[in-house]
Amino acid sequence: MRHQRQTSFNISLLAFLAGIVFFSACSTQKDNATNRVLHNLSARYNHIYNSKVLMDRYLDDLHQQSRDHYSSILPVYLAPPPINALEQAQPLPQSPLQQVELKAQKIVGEKGLSNYVDEAYLLLGKTNFYNGNYYPAAAYFDYVKNTYKKDKNVYLQALHWQSRTSMQLQQAETRKITDTLLQAIDSAKRGKSEALATLAELSIRQKAYEDAITFLNRALKEKSSVRDRIRWHYILGQLNELQQNYQAGWKHYTKVERSNAPFEMYFNAKLSKIRVMDFLSNTPTDRKTSLLKLLKDEKNLDYADQIYFEVASDAEADSDYQEALKYYLLSVQSSQQNAVQKGTSYLSIADLQFKYLRNYLEAKLYYDSAAMTLPHSFPEYDVVRKKSENLEYLSQRYLKIAEQDTLLALASRSPEEQDQWIAAKFTTRQPSLAATAGYSGAAASGSTSSDKTSSSFYFDNRTAMSRGFSDFKKQWGNRSLEDNWRQSVKSATQNGVQQLVTVTDPISGASISLDTADLQIQIRTFKSRIPLSASQKEMSQHQVMNALFEIASFYQHVIEDITEANLTYELLLKRFPKNVHTEAAYYSLYVGYQEKDPARSAHFKELLLTEYPSSLYSRNILDPAFSTRQNALITEVNKIYNRVFSLYEEKKYEQVIPLVQETNQRFPGHHLQAQFDYLKAISIGRTSPLSKLMDALEEIPLHYPTDSLITPLVEDHLSYIRAHRSSFDQRTIALIDFDPSESRFIHQPSTTPQIAAKVNPALNVAAPVNRVTPPPITTGSAPPDTLVQPQAPRSQPVPSSPVSSVAEISYFSKEESTTYYYVISVSNVNVSLSSSRFGIGQFNRGNYSGEGLRHQLREINEDQLIYISDFKQLNEVKAYGEAIRTQLSKIMKVPATTYQSFFISKENFEKINSKETLTMYLDFYKNNY
Repeated sequence: MRHQRQTSFNISLLAFLAGIVFFSACSTQKDNATNRVLHNLSARYNHIYNSKVLMDRYLDDLHQQSRDHYSSILPVYLAPPPINALEQAQPLPQSPLQQVELKAQKIVGEKGLSNYVDEAYLLLGKTNFYNGNYYPAAAYFDYVKNTYKKDKNVYLQALHWQSRTSMQLQQAETRKITDTLLQAIDSAKRGKSEALATLAELSIRQKAYEDAITFLNRALKEKSSVRDRIRWHYILGQLNELQQNYQAGWKHYTKVERSNAPFEMYFNAKLSKIRVMDFLSNTPTDRKTSLLKLLKDEKNLDYADQIYFEVASDAEADSDYQEALKYYLLSVQSSQQNAVQKGTSYLSIADLQFKYLRNYLEAKLYYDSAAMTLPHSFPEYDVVRKKSENLEYLSQRYLKIAEQDTLLALASRSPEEQDQWIAAKFTTRQPSLAATAGYSGAAASGSTSSDKTSSSFYFDNRTAMSRGFSDFKKQWGNRSLEDNWRQSVKSATQNGVQQLVTVTDPISGASISLDTADLQIQIRTFKSRIPLSASQKEMSQHQVMNALFEIASFYQHVIEDITEANLTYELLLKRFPKNVHTEAAYYSLYVGYQEKDPARSAHFKELLLTEYPSSLYSRNILDPAFSTRQNALITEVNKIYNRVFSLYEEKKYEQVIPLVQETNQRFPGHHLQAQFDYLKAISIGRTSPLSKLMDALEEIPLHYPTDSLITPLVEDHLSYIRAHRSSFDQRTIALIDFDPSESRFIHQPSTTPQIAAKVNPALNVAAPVNRVTPPPITTGSAPPDTLVQPQAPRSQPVPSSPVSSVAEISYFSKEESTTYYYVISVSNVNVSLSSSRFGIGQFNRGNYSGEGLRHQLREINEDQLIYISDFKQLNEVKAYGEAIRTQLSKIMKVPATTYQSFFISKENFEKINSKETLTMYLDFYKNNY
């Protein structure tokens, strides 16, 4: 009985305890001491501790799998590139990050009474950070920062992780966050090393290397992982080497070499010590021997590309460019796994070919290879891509400089020395294939470039080649490898064509195949271009000056390579201390050196303010809001000009004159003042006698002597009036619309009918019409009177109208054409382009009088295309484009952001019939021209 009572008691006790556990489980969210203890216990040991272990394991794997780019400063911490904000990356199932995320979510959802919710939110932010989901990560860190401000340690962690996230997103407020971070570090007791590392990374990105060194040295004094400490020592070695603190750099590289660093970092630390050895020892060392000696160790063979690159860099620094090229090529050949090193070697070869060897075609190919090989995350990837796309623009100008410098140097020599130099440069290197290559060459002897005796490829198979030659000789005899080889008897012209020799171009160094007779013509042409007179020398110098300025501007604004831009601007000022571009060069150097060298920036600022105190650049420096007001002024003046021009088109000349005067009084010295005065002068001519017209026209060259748009046109007008003064004196009004009873104002050409569109009075420019090419006028009609001398029409036929649609859009072709157009595309069909077309007509008549250029308008969907025709050669349309591009800001009366210009062949122009095909061609144009 006692036993039964004991058993019943035990069962009751177990049931009671089970009930307690059951009811406790049902009320775990109640805020009481018991639940808080249980939540803290479970959250700390089941979730937080395990999450930290998993996170450390993930970071170890991340560092082992990541491939660092030792050619640039290593990042202080690893972070993936940001992904599309609309497509969040998901961690792989059962990956450490996913397990950490699940544990953190469980703490937030089920362990809300614990003291570890803040750490759970931080873990959720970190998992999103390492997955590249930076926007959700930023939201988590921002929540923790604002919710747990009183906990200084948690607040510091949230703040520095938010800073990292902002850096990855390249957000502007990063600087503001890090200012706060500096204050938070002093208040916290833990987690300082990672926060200091964040500040170091930001300083490196801002090129504040001294600050980065300070922050990393402070971080090393705080508690941190061995993995991070080794990495930070290597980065400190790089930073000190960059700052020329070679002793400190050597010390940090040595610590990495003696640590348990990954082999690749160990190898690069050893390589870097060899690099700084010369700066530490009083006697120069043979670095090339030391570097190549590393290849004797089999462990280093996988890093041969880096060793060869170091040797090549030394040779380039010593100006031994052929030796540098040799080892750069070896670096490329030996690079198997390191795409960044291979791409960097490609880039170095491209720079070498471009800057020093002047082999622009080779440089283009290597820039292309670098752009294809380097990852998009490479720091200078955008610069490489832009150089690859725009190399032709730069190479043309470098060649022009080399050409004019050569011609100027020859001009200072005697005629005998000139002849000797030209004879030495135009040397015949070897007969070209077309001149000497008989089929009895390598094939006849049975030798090929390959030693293979059998191959599936015909020209690798020596036996097949020999048999083929024998069969050919039996049927055709011993024929030379040349055009028209079937003809046994050729004309003198055909024989002459085959007499080709290969010579070296004296400027570019490229090989050129020339007819033997053409070689002499080439030499005579080259000699004729030597500038002998003072005006010719001045023109040659002017070409060099403009080319240097264009190169510098291109580096600054297009490629955004500020270092090259600064060097080129300074070269321009060194060669031409006072030139038309001096104030622009001063301002560009002031801006270019602001971050890198503030003292030098201040020097050029002082030069600009002292020598050009009233220039727009000086006013912009003294008043930062000047640019904004200037842009607003340009927009307002353009609107007024369009209104004045509309009145002019409507022949309301009496209203044009006072409106021009009012505008010039309101906005003295504005950018269109010469064009306003021109409209005023023509309006005076339409309403007043000749004397008032002459006074108005003669004032324009006096007030605007350097203007290249209106002044040349007005000077042509004045010359024409003076030549036909007697005809003008008979009129009561200087300029009148055409009247058949009046004598002809312009002598129209009678040999070829003039092709013209509907013409506005006194403009001689085609008005916007629906048809692209109107029919020719009859002999009994003529355009109204104008002040423009008749332009001789070209003998070539007028191009047919561009088709409005093409049945099938084929790809755009770069083949040579017989007709080219220069096109200005305006991405707005709601604006009137009459005034802009009037400006194009002014430019053409003032600068291309007699060339027969016409400009017409075409609409496609959302765009208006003004196209200037006809150019018969590619170099003609290129030259025209370079000339008009500098004037487009004055010619076009629409915002600069709405238009872009390009040239195009007639065949390609006819394929453009929609916004899509226009965009396709613009891409084609950028990639090919």
